[in-house]
Amino acid sequence: MTTVTKDVVIIGGGHNGLVAATYLAKAGKSVVILEANDEIGGATASVRAFPEFDAHLSRYSYLVALLPDQIVSDLGLNFVTVPRTVSSYTPDLNGAGLYISRQWDQATADSFASIPDGVEDAVAWQQFYGEVAMFAERIAPYMLQPLKSRSELKAAIDLPDIWDYLIETPIGQIISTRFKSDLVKGVVLTDALIGTHASADDLLANICFLYHLIGNGTGEWKVPKGGMGALVIELERVARAAGVEIRTNSKVTAISSNSDSVTATVANGDQFVASHLLANAAPQVLAELRNKPKPASLSGAQFKVNMLLKKMPRLKSGISPELAFAGTFHISEKFSQLETSYQESKAGKLPSCFPSEMYCHTLSDPSILSPELQAAGYQTLTLFGLHTPAELFDANNEATRATALAGFIAELDKYLVDPVSEIIARNSDGSPCIEAKSPLDLEEAISLPRGNIFHSDLTFPFREDGDTRRWGVETDDPRIFICGAGAQRGGGVSGIPGHNAAMAVLGK
Repeated sequence: MTTVTKDVVIIGGGHNGLVAATYLAKAGKSVVILEANDEIGGATASVRAFPEFDAHLSRYSYLVALLPDQIVSDLGLNFVTVPRTVSSYTPDLNGAGLYISRQWDQATADSFASIPDGVEDAVAWQQFYGEVAMFAERIAPYMLQPLKSRSELKAAIDLPDIWDYLIETPIGQIISTRFKSDLVKGVVLTDALIGTHASADDLLANICFLYHLIGNGTGEWKVPKGGMGALVIELERVARAAGVEIRTNSKVTAISSNSDSVTATVANGDQFVASHLLANAAPQVLAELRNKPKPASLSGAQFKVNMLLKKMPRLKSGISPELAFAGTFHISEKFSQLETSYQESKAGKLPSCFPSEMYCHTLSDPSILSPELQAAGYQTLTLFGLHTPAELFDANNEATRATALAGFIAELDKYLVDPVSEIIARNSDGSPCIEAKSPLDLEEAISLPRGNIFHSDLTFPFREDGDTRRWGVETDDPRIFICGAGAQRGGGVSGIPGHNAAMAVLGK
């Protein structure tokens, strides 16, 4: 057993831990990252999910919106994202569909006009998202500043009417007031539900909606060139260049502290002593390591599917698949379908219509495929299923996972000319190149409590009046901070809690 002394110990080598470590090392602190797995990256890692095929998929997280340009600049990251010209496409079983460009254009206007109530909803859409964009532009800079109170932030943003419907009023009520089409209302609602098991009438949905729309003041979700793994590689480069020590296969088993220091003990008995400890792990994991009561949190509720296809599927609506899958492809996500699915899953049943959404990384960035696969026309598809809480999988994870996978694929097939089974790539033994992850699988693989991709419940990016926390990363121990998604202003691939935890250590 050996004892290592550092200024700061960071538990977990995910992107937030790497961000925090680099800021601290650049400020002159000695830093060590302790990563339990044999590779860093956590949820942002890219893997060769199907060993017989040279395709490196972003397995758990896919797109980048919340990573502030300031962090990229501060750390000197050579990291490229690819903008998507298509925002979304939502097919309907009647053979029609709604196409929406990233920037409003004639094709989008024509698509709205082709659906019932679409002409009125097109006007409402532009007004609503114009207001949201104004709000996003004003709130984004505060994500990397000390927490303001609710009243301070409301006054600083100075958009009281928009504040009211984004922060104070359930988002479902606003959507139903502003829009008429069930399909259009569903497209708006999806941003309030990704990874969140909530009704449209729950303010938790407002928080999720806000986080999806405020990234960099634009809310634009971009494709990481080279996959999420490219971000990890670049973060590791700048961390090591700054002097950060990174130790893999170093699972922390206990944390203790006193008035002078914090000690992290790893599985082999080695101890790392530091002035401060940052946890790039869920608050529940941190509590267990400290032998403290675990905080309560909602379960994760998403079902993730990665697949490799021999070609893009044709759609019954007739739209080009290169357009339909270039943005977010919504599957059975009308407002009514989403609310019904929530109620069904809350009652302990898998949703009857299996709402989900997909995106195709390779249409924007084919570099994750080998030249041979690119030339042959192969594509990746990632499916993100909604309203499948961990409780549904507790009795028999394997059997329920298989049932859910079959349900999500069958729901997708309803909109396709080419069923997934006919275009899926297959291994030499005939097995399909498709992998599915339930919330319980996510907990097992990357220590997400009950599969919650946000580590714990999302919170609004302000403190309540009377709360004295400065950065939203504090714990009950002044030497221990949370630098992962479970911090205030955590969640998503952002690096924000990593930055804020580093600032807390530095006394900013």
